[in-house]
Amino acid sequence: MKIGIPREIKNKESRVSCTPGGVRELVHNGHHVLVEMGAGIGSGYPDESYQVAGAVLVSAADEAWSADMVVKVKEPMPSEYGYLRPDLILFTYLHLAAAPELTRALLASGATGIAYETVEIGRRLPLLEPMSEIAGRMSTIVGAHYLSRAQGGKGVLLGGVPGVLPGNVLVLGGGTAGVNAGRMAAGLGANLTILEVDLEKMRFLDISMHQSAHTLYSNEQNLLEMLPGVDLLIGAVLLHGAKAPKLLRRDMLKVMKPGSVFVDIAIDQGGCAETSRPTTHDDPVYVEEDIIHYCVSNMPGAYARTATQALTNATLPYAIKIANHGCNDALRRIPELRSGLNVRQGHLTCQAVAEALGMPFTPAPYSE
Repeated sequence: MKIGIPREIKNKESRVSCTPGGVRELVHNGHHVLVEMGAGIGSGYPDESYQVAGAVLVSAADEAWSADMVVKVKEPMPSEYGYLRPDLILFTYLHLAAAPELTRALLASGATGIAYETVEIGRRLPLLEPMSEIAGRMSTIVGAHYLSRAQGGKGVLLGGVPGVLPGNVLVLGGGTAGVNAGRMAAGLGANLTILEVDLEKMRFLDISMHQSAHTLYSNEQNLLEMLPGVDLLIGAVLLHGAKAPKLLRRDMLKVMKPGSVFVDIAIDQGGCAETSRPTTHDDPVYVEEDIIHYCVSNMPGAYARTATQALTNATLPYAIKIANHGCNDALRRIPELRSGLNVRQGHLTCQAVAEALGMPFTPAPYSE
């Protein structure tokens, strides 16, 4: 199979979808890999490293997109919609529940879109987890940064100092992103609370987290009682494939102290607050109701080297299987890939996305 790796063009997206080591594995499996020049520079991989691994360097995006399967990091940008076509397999993060225009473009093109974030094994999302880990850990770092007075925050040091109480961090959701955000906050010495609805998950968190970490059942009353004392609020809620629930209304943010920080990791899926809107690494924050909002929709792109390596570790085995068996056979053989199938031949095949967008759902015609 001919596999294309184009350069990412989303704002400040420095990741690349495959390391040179991953390309070497694809080539060893008998596949032809086209890498757009400059695709790996932001992650510290020069063009020569891909050439040595066996890739063919191409100078233009349309050459990389001409492949049978295009492996990307982020969803296609509007300027890339013209590359979509019926015989294309697109393997990337799509987040269609919050992207009606992209969904319509994919459906109109007839392309096959397999989304990393909906590939599911049991209750796990193995291709989303690495980026959730990075975004979770990063959320505490950027939140601590914007709490400084120099950045417009309230001037609270999360870890405190002897004789001064630590800052208060509230994490909404105890999944992969929430746990990693919490571990970083606890490691800094902050006073941490994680809101969650899954009792078994809360028991696990209670046993595994630092003694300064606490769990609290997630409901509106408990959230309202916590918000006045929160310094850093992190939104880490996730509904598999669907839009994020709006847990925070505008009036709820008004009870927080001015200069507090809200980091919305869920922004890729529409965000978990009424006041959330996507931002970029060039312009990452804005202020609503005196609260600093950080809502960058490609957070892990800031740590591109780590993120690229972690992403390749997770996605490469599936890319190899799709390439080795062909798309149809791979979907028949691998159940979790079927859950990743979002669009196919002009049909929307992910029920959660269809419900979020109010579009018709067509079950994928694959069986065990």
